[in-house]
Amino acid sequence: MPRATRVSRLTGLLASVLLLTATAVACGSTDSDSDSGSSSSAAKDSSAGAYPVTIAHKFGSTTIKSEPKRIVTVGLTDQDAVLALGKVPVGTTEWLGGYKGAIGPWAQDKLGSAAAPTVLKDTGTGPQVEKIAALKPDLILAVYSGLTKAQYESLSKFAPVVAQPKQYNDYGVPWQQQTEEIGQALGKADEAKTLVSGVEAKFAAAEKANPAFAKATAVMATPYQGVFVYGSQDPRSRLLSDLGFELPKDLDKVIGDQFGAQISKERYDLLDQDVAVWIAPDTTTSVTKLHSDPVYGDLNVVKQGREVYIKETSDYGNAVSLSTVLSIPYVLDRLVPQLAAAVDGKTATKVEQPAS
Repeated sequence: MPRATRVSRLTGLLASVLLLTATAVACGSTDSDSDSGSSSSAAKDSSAGAYPVTIAHKFGSTTIKSEPKRIVTVGLTDQDAVLALGKVPVGTTEWLGGYKGAIGPWAQDKLGSAAAPTVLKDTGTGPQVEKIAALKPDLILAVYSGLTKAQYESLSKFAPVVAQPKQYNDYGVPWQQQTEEIGQALGKADEAKTLVSGVEAKFAAAEKANPAFAKATAVMATPYQGVFVYGSQDPRSRLLSDLGFELPKDLDKVIGDQFGAQISKERYDLLDQDVAVWIAPDTTTSVTKLHSDPVYGDLNVVKQGREVYIKETSDYGNAVSLSTVLSIPYVLDRLVPQLAAAVDGKTATKVEQPAS
């Protein structure tokens, strides 16, 4: 999916032109529109296959009564956690495009010889409910999503639905919680925690090897219709904060309760950090265009060569945008050297593009 299309789609989604469509009680589940202390995501430890498991979310809670066999992921990145936990969804929802089954190269080995999932598409009007129903799911995952209540209720007519957690912005769930909630739903809670710990160890190792990260500020942005910056709850920004970087102090004040927002030139100060990471259409003309802007081009982050550019439609760029338990190790291998070059204190150091 082209960069502008994807960003505009997500911008619209999180501005409440959201993903999925339109009551009832879930078949094979017990759902409630009111929260309950006993329905938190800390229900039974399902790592030994113990069911029922109850998971709290934005619209109440969902009880999964038995181990799911036919899983459909409506959350745009949920398939990676499912694959990491040893299961293959029967249906996935396309975000990036270009990958068979909506499975990126960082996750292909988890697919193995299994058939690729059926890919569902969102055209801006919500989920393809009839096509989802035709897949006969016994679990629908919408953890990384912008599901509305009506859409949740519609999907719940034919399968238990695990919607996004209420304590975060839509599309704002951390990859750790996403992985662990999906682990609980699949009866693999302990395995999910082990996966999370393994990736967190990679962040810790990178931070330890690069102490300059903890002393630096950073921002993640894209040149979409001017400048679009990602807020602290966006998975892309969390890549930076999880590496020890501090995000701009006024970032969320400017962003509000969205995953990101366009900023005016009066707020280009948000870009003047120790490093600015750009997810851009390319790493040549996009740079020239940004630098030709007299306001941005005059910032120290530009003058001192502290920018990182990531081609949005590359596998690397796609992995950054997904930021999942499977894509993050792939990202860190490429992003950490770029960040290290950007904050080494030497203006002459060039931030190289990864070899692949």
